[in-house]
Amino acid sequence: MSESGLFEKPENKVGLTGRPLREFKEPEPLLKHGPATIIAMCNQKGGVGKTTSTINLGACLAEAGRRVLLVDLDPQGALSAGLGVPHDELEVTVYNLLVDSHSSIHNAIHKTAVHGLDLVPANIDLSAAEIQLVNEVGREQTLARALRPVMKDYDYIILDCQPSLGLLTVNALACAHGVIIPMECEYFSLRGLALLTDTVEKVRDRLNFNLEIVGILVTMFDRRTTHAREVMSRVVEVFEDRVFDTVITRTVRFPETSVAGEPIITWAPNSQGAQQYRQLAREVIERTSN
Repeated sequence: MSESGLFEKPENKVGLTGRPLREFKEPEPLLKHGPATIIAMCNQKGGVGKTTSTINLGACLAEAGRRVLLVDLDPQGALSAGLGVPHDELEVTVYNLLVDSHSSIHNAIHKTAVHGLDLVPANIDLSAAEIQLVNEVGREQTLARALRPVMKDYDYIILDCQPSLGLLTVNALACAHGVIIPMECEYFSLRGLALLTDTVEKVRDRLNFNLEIVGILVTMFDRRTTHAREVMSRVVEVFEDRVFDTVITRTVRFPETSVAGEPIITWAPNSQGAQQYRQLAREVIERTSN
């Protein structure tokens, strides 16, 4: 199938999810910005495309005229590195915002090369935050307090969570309006979905009554393998409309963009991957605007 063919709207065309292919309209321009919708990009399994999806969804939302803040919540700092920010040399990161109530988030925000896309970076210092927060009163709300001063400045704040369900991830879920769950189309990812959705429900019941699953995003999909197609079918069967229509297929372009330190829409703007993330941005806007 051609790259453009994925996004045409022919009669009775079936998408990669096995459902009828839908086309999402271009979002309307905004007359003003804020308050922000906070989205946690979350999966306790590593290597499923969380950081890649955070970078590229954020960039495509910015391309669509939204003001976006990305927050790196992984001590490995992959999100920061993926946007070309030298995170190891920084004095103020998300760690300072979590452990020091006097640190200002305005001092931690970095502009990126994409207009409208900003970043709060992280580095290895963040690995100490969970230990330092464990005895704090209201420890699950620490991130929410840190983000409050800039909620009015952005349309979306996307939190790139580490591959665990520890206190940092709980902080993200406690302040988020929605969760996007990236998952690779393979058996062990499918097994982990049940644990993650259970955690989301517990956080919603106990800490954040407004938390919803925005969608499950299938990444690194290879339609040539029977296994991937079978897992896709099972995910759609179990989670139905919670699975995004947009599917991110496997491509060598994404590792290239990580090395380049920029999103795919600037590295390879006409590639299939760029078109898929633009489609995802339109779908996210539609889902979070209702």
